[in-house]
Amino acid sequence: MTETAATTCDPCRSWADSMRMPVYQWTRMIDTLTVSTTGPGLYDFTQEAHNFVSEAGASEGLLTVFVRHTSCSLLIQENADPDVQTDLNSFFRRLVPPTDDPSMHWVRHDTEGPDDMPAHIKAALTQTSLGIPVSDGKMVLGTWQGLYLFEHRDQPHTRQVVLHLLG
Repeated sequence: MTETAATTCDPCRSWADSMRMPVYQWTRMIDTLTVSTTGPGLYDFTQEAHNFVSEAGASEGLLTVFVRHTSCSLLIQENADPDVQTDLNSFFRRLVPPTDDPSMHWVRHDTEGPDDMPAHIKAALTQTSLGIPVSDGKMVLGTWQGLYLFEHRDQPHTRQVVLHLLG
């Protein structure tokens, strides 16, 4: 009876085998970058991310970038003209001024200084995580795109950026 059942199921088995997805070899790497800031501004870490992806050896995948702080953020932004960075800094400072500005009288959280709550607001308006596709072993960024930590605090800070590649 077992032989008959096996014979009867052979066509089913070959159909099931043909429907199986190909087996992929997954690569997973994780690392943490330290970015030292000197005050508000954009800090380029594109090269460090590029080096991480190259060392991982994955030809295809997704790079997730995550910043472990609540008063800075991440941006993919133009890396050719420094005026872009100047204008972004000016825009966000005008959009969310320090708490000692009269327009910010409503803010309660000011224990860490007049730049703290505005930094949290700026981080909430931007991103703390990015996803960048990887193809042919390289990040798929546009010609003028770079990866930036966007520091929103006035004082120097040491920031941690986690890079996680799954490919």
